[in-house]
Amino acid sequence: MSDRATTSLRTDPVIDRTTRISGVGRLIVLSCGLVGISIGFSLIEPGHAAPFIFGLLIVLSAIGVVTLLAGAVGIIRPVGRGQDESVSRTFIDAMSEGILLADSRGRIVYANRAYAELMGTASERDVPSVDRAFSGNADATEAIYRIAQALRGGLPAEEEVRMPNPVSGDANGGARWYRISARRLPTSGRKQPLAAWRVADISRERERQESIFQELQYAIDYLDHAPAGFLSAEPDGRIVYLNATLAEWLGIDLARFEPGSLTLANIVRGDAIALLASPTDEETRNRTMVIDLDLSKQNGQSLPVRLLHRVPVTADGAPGATRTLVLNRSPGEESSEALRAAEVRFARFFNNTPIAIAAVDGQGRIGRTNGSFLRLFGTAIVGGGTRKLVDLVKPSDRPNLEAALRGAAEGHGVIQHIDAALVTEADRSVRFFINPVAEGGGGVEAVIVNALDITEQRALENQVRQQQKMDSVGQLAGGIAHDFNNVLTAIIGFSDLLLANHRPSDPSFQDIMNIKQNANRAAGLVRQLLAFSRRQTLRPQVLVLRDTLSDISILLERLLGENVKLQMVHGRDLWPIRFDLNQFEQVVINLAVNGRDAMPTGGTMTIRTRNLAADQVAGFGYKPLPRVEYVLIEVEDTGTGIPLEVQARIFEPFFSTKEVGKGTGLGLSTVYGIVKQTGAHIFFSSVLGKGTVFRIFVPRHIPREGEITTQIEANVEIADLTGTATILLVEDEEAVRAFAARALQSRGYKVFEATSGLDALEVMQKSGGAVDLVVSDVVMPELDGPSMLRELRKTRPDLKIIFISGYAEDAFKKNLPDGEKFHFLPKPFSLKQLAVAVKETLGR
Repeated sequence: MSDRATTSLRTDPVIDRTTRISGVGRLIVLSCGLVGISIGFSLIEPGHAAPFIFGLLIVLSAIGVVTLLAGAVGIIRPVGRGQDESVSRTFIDAMSEGILLADSRGRIVYANRAYAELMGTASERDVPSVDRAFSGNADATEAIYRIAQALRGGLPAEEEVRMPNPVSGDANGGARWYRISARRLPTSGRKQPLAAWRVADISRERERQESIFQELQYAIDYLDHAPAGFLSAEPDGRIVYLNATLAEWLGIDLARFEPGSLTLANIVRGDAIALLASPTDEETRNRTMVIDLDLSKQNGQSLPVRLLHRVPVTADGAPGATRTLVLNRSPGEESSEALRAAEVRFARFFNNTPIAIAAVDGQGRIGRTNGSFLRLFGTAIVGGGTRKLVDLVKPSDRPNLEAALRGAAEGHGVIQHIDAALVTEADRSVRFFINPVAEGGGGVEAVIVNALDITEQRALENQVRQQQKMDSVGQLAGGIAHDFNNVLTAIIGFSDLLLANHRPSDPSFQDIMNIKQNANRAAGLVRQLLAFSRRQTLRPQVLVLRDTLSDISILLERLLGENVKLQMVHGRDLWPIRFDLNQFEQVVINLAVNGRDAMPTGGTMTIRTRNLAADQVAGFGYKPLPRVEYVLIEVEDTGTGIPLEVQARIFEPFFSTKEVGKGTGLGLSTVYGIVKQTGAHIFFSSVLGKGTVFRIFVPRHIPREGEITTQIEANVEIADLTGTATILLVEDEEAVRAFAARALQSRGYKVFEATSGLDALEVMQKSGGAVDLVVSDVVMPELDGPSMLRELRKTRPDLKIIFISGYAEDAFKKNLPDGEKFHFLPKPFSLKQLAVAVKETLGR
């Protein structure tokens, strides 16, 4: 292309085949026609020409009248067509870009002067079409072909091509860049559509772009090898830029680094990352913050740095990508080594300590903070300066905290710690330790605040208090149950003796039966108290849950009623558990009945079982719950749920939300005691209006070789309960001892009585050891049952013994020597149960 400085001032088109006969030309033609007709008429004889002249005048008059009428109504309007076309051509010809109009066959219809100069031609004959002008380059030919294809589809197209030599043929011009575009024009009455091609030399524009790009490359190179590190990260922590200096410090290979492949969490240690979180207030975002912390190298080593950190704000007010300058504070990087080392040590202590630390000014506003403080209270206080410390706690705790801060700002010495709950999370508690700054003087850092998250401590304290409360109630219940068992044993026993002397037809027989039935009912309540206090006698055995629950499903369906649907969902290959069968059934039944009562209008009771691996335990979030393998049993209802104020008391004995007469309040407390005594754990979760689910975590039992599962002892009826053996009866309760002695004597046994362990040793000595069986209470004054047995074993190692007690067997079994064989009869017991126990111990 020729230089624009030598461009001709001529703007006339080189090729213009669009012109037709103009309006003046048409007028001349018409005039010539009329003159010709007039000459013709003059050659005809006047007599013969008159009709023709008259007819012509009529036609011309009609044409004139019609034209006038059309002009009056606006059908025909005078148009300056020639003037409009002249303006359009003048505009096109004045353009600096080459313009060419071509028909569908590629023939040039119009080309402006700029196009001709671009092609290096001046005559109409030499002007090439666009495809011929760029046919010397393969890339340009492909670009022209793509544009032509787009035009055939009626679409505009544009391409940029590079020619090694200008299309003008100037050998000294060097490589040039051209922008070629084309679009289809409206037909405007033409049979064939026209295509408008635009060709522009953009070599200078390209040179400017390359120059700008080169300058940008220089700037990036300067930034990459600057003596300071630099990074930029998105609000979500993804690092989008990292300069070469920082990459070298951290040991990152920039050749493999892709924007977003690293996050701030990959290079910032511990809680210090909270210092780089995007702040929520716009004022802080626009400020440059100075942060001292440690970065983590790829080899795991620490790199002490100082960050000049800023978070810009986008047009919509959202936080943008950060601008962070990184200064290396490693040894030898700064001139003042001692000061640098001290600052680095302090920064590491300040940011890496697990204690939340913040500086507060005289008005209570938060200033400098460490990462732990931000993690505890949230990133809304990044940068500080506007948020007050008291605003972070509940309104009820603010007066005490405000008074403590005011006292510290005034220079008071010892200030007690303040416990408060967070305003954002009411279930989280924080303990504040407030210390005045000696040289603060009410300035920017007047008070130093240390904060500890004591949420877990509070939860553990509450659990310990609850456990102590439950243990205290259990101790009381167990003591009452033990004493009450002695009373019930006497009532039941003497009722049996009376029934033995009365026939069913006797009027007193029914009264005695009522006494015994109510005593048995009271004994059931006592057993529930013992279950809660974990002092009942358990007979644990290996159970297969699927079979055990299947056996009691019919009973459960009857208990739940018609309105409640029972579902059993079992996991695959359930592990065996070790549990007292009867107590396990009682646990499931109590939970099912409790769930049924929470569904007065009906619902679904679901019992699920599954294995739980040790690494799955933490997912439940229950504390304390050891991480071992469990078999999980869930009992879920779709009832009304448990109110929050009731949840803390549901396992307490005699606590019930049911109406008077509809529950003893011992159902869930019994479940709690049985589960705990078995070594399992029970938790629950409840949502009002949706239901409650109880979860029992039973430790997995690994059966020993030859161990039998689900072993149920059959009750074999013993016909003859009499005997002639000599029995030593040791019982400190006179009523129980009197009943037991009469009961045994009535069966033919010879009975020696003793009121304590020491008394029993004397009786044994006086009898000369002629005793076949000892029936002894466990808890007695002076010498208890197990201690008495150890003394008796010295002279009678083969002596048989039955322990009777209101406490659980395990409560005293640990006090006996290993391998000691004995029989156990829990109180209260009936006459028949005592006789059967004696008969079985002596041998049938």
